[in-house]
Amino acid sequence: MSKIKSAEIKIGLEVHCQLTNLKTKLFCSCSSDYREKEPNTLICPICMGMPGTLPVLNEKALEDAIMVAIALNSKISERMLFFRKNYFYPDMPKNFQISQYDKAGGVPLALGGYIQTNGKKVRIRRIQLEEDPGKLSYEGTIESSTYTLVDYNRAGISLIEIVTEPDMETPKEARLFLEKLRSILEHLGISDGSLEGSMRCDANISLKGGKRVEVKNISSFKEVERALNFEITRQKSLIERGIAVGQETRHWDEVRRITISLRTKEEEQDYRYFPEPDLVPVIIPKDQIKKIEQSMPELPDERRKRFVEQYHLSPQNAEILTHSKTMADFFEESAKLYDKPREISNWLTGEFLSYLRDKGIGIDELTLSPKHLVNMLKLIDEGIISRKMARSVLQDMLLTGKMPDAIVREKGLEKILDREYVRRIVEKIFKENPQAVKDAIVDKKAINYLMGQLMKTTEGKIDPKMAGEIIRERLSELSKFATS
Repeated sequence: MSKIKSAEIKIGLEVHCQLTNLKTKLFCSCSSDYREKEPNTLICPICMGMPGTLPVLNEKALEDAIMVAIALNSKISERMLFFRKNYFYPDMPKNFQISQYDKAGGVPLALGGYIQTNGKKVRIRRIQLEEDPGKLSYEGTIESSTYTLVDYNRAGISLIEIVTEPDMETPKEARLFLEKLRSILEHLGISDGSLEGSMRCDANISLKGGKRVEVKNISSFKEVERALNFEITRQKSLIERGIAVGQETRHWDEVRRITISLRTKEEEQDYRYFPEPDLVPVIIPKDQIKKIEQSMPELPDERRKRFVEQYHLSPQNAEILTHSKTMADFFEESAKLYDKPREISNWLTGEFLSYLRDKGIGIDELTLSPKHLVNMLKLIDEGIISRKMARSVLQDMLLTGKMPDAIVREKGLEKILDREYVRRIVEKIFKENPQAVKDAIVDKKAINYLMGQLMKTTEGKIDPKMAGEIIRERLSELSKFATS
């Protein structure tokens, strides 16, 4: 059996991103705020494709799509066309989708471009603007469902489709690409970049130059990696047994973690693309592109470089922080309140991020503000809690959303700062450990045992620096008494 190398694996992605900051759909005035609304209540004759209706392009959707094309280094078309993509499916009320096409005279929004991530350059084939279909809901799983429900509220929502070249060779590279794309979309402020909601991904994969298999219904970045790993294993098994891999569309079953055949993959001619007769060509002037470019917010790569230069962060920490716009914003707001950006950075990329990963949540799901983190850091500076105590306080803060100083008061975690009280405890420990005291008088290293006993007795609530000073003072007194 021949071993398949990574260079023989070709992965390309088709990413659909909803433009979530728009008030209306792409071609009509229906509200685009369809989430958690009663099914089939945000529809009109236009988005339902009723005879005699005419679509009108949402200008803001076009501007947002242009921003994405600029951010992805793509060449924007001077003259853009819409096409009809014909297919019958229950979630498509018109039986066709208003989309774009890059062949046979079709001109999409933009061509070319790339995303650079972890030293890997993934090329963009095209970026197109199109409408979203409706949403199907199944009773149980696709295979076992006895009926299917359809909600057309999502039909007509503005989408951009980003199609890559098959430049990725491992499932991890695909996940990193998606994470970088999400960060770009978040920083542009046009999409929340969640695969569970506004961002969907279909993955195309082929091995050893074989037929291309498309995997659909992938709900998260981790699931993209898992689905592709499974598909590589499945196709390898077929190839090694001398079975040809067929071109098809497969569904990713997240529960069983397997792909399931849905249908034979359609060819482009099956969709019978032709120019949309109800929409005129869209002219995109160069001065409009320039104006949009000048108004664009700071992108992740630019922000990462600024974090290193302005806040003197390590490149690694700057990379982690700008991976998510929400995290980067949280850092900058904290830095305005507390003039130790590197300390903030270390806590966010360490204990803070570890907690988020363990819980599988984002920072935007926490009921915290930068004031919470800064309050905790100031308690450390003031000597009220130790760094070790701060880790415990941080856990409680993340769980409850309470301010750190309130948690410290409730749990009695304040460090003991009363020197007379500490001296009395030291005296007691000295009486209980006479041999350790004698050892410490002649050997400075032996003081560690006494320090340990003191911290144990006080449950770590004594400031270590003050504790060491008092122990050494008392040892010095005993040493003078012994030699006098």
